[in-house]
Amino acid sequence: MVHPGAKRTAILLIAVLVLGWGLWQLYRPSPASPDLATLVDRVDHILIEKSARRLTASRAGQRVLQYDIALGFDPIGDKSREGDGKTPEGLFTIDRRNPNSSYHLSLGITYPQPKDIRRAAAAGIDPGGDIFIHGQPNALGNLVTLPGDWTAGCIAISNTEMEQLWRLVDLGTRVEIRP
Repeated sequence: MVHPGAKRTAILLIAVLVLGWGLWQLYRPSPASPDLATLVDRVDHILIEKSARRLTASRAGQRVLQYDIALGFDPIGDKSREGDGKTPEGLFTIDRRNPNSSYHLSLGITYPQPKDIRRAAAAGIDPGGDIFIHGQPNALGNLVTLPGDWTAGCIAISNTEMEQLWRLVDLGTRVEIRP
């Protein structure tokens, strides 16, 4: 015969183990944590979600890193002209790397696309250009990350984040910018 106290102790022990396992599953580092960035040598896709103010870089569909972002000073809607303060939406690629940018490192995207150029020409306007993913203004040094949406249409992250992204991105990397 099992002692009644032993039965309660066994049930309590099982409950603690199940609860502990559940909490570990909830709070353990996920494979999508920024630490995964040290395990891959390149990313193949960058997703920018404007409404969420989020940049996610992935490789083979697995999230490698994710950062909060700042956008153009008038971020709602697609870029249509020079000076509108909007960040373009659509599918692009990284087409240039600038280690001597006025902002801490910069990765250029293929905006404007031919359709943007045609649309702007039909409207008699300049579609704008020089859209980058970049760090903070060099004049601020490494200690300041500007709050809010402040760029002219680019995507900005902290300098530390930019250094990490810079190491993982090659020319030709796909960039998807969603509203």
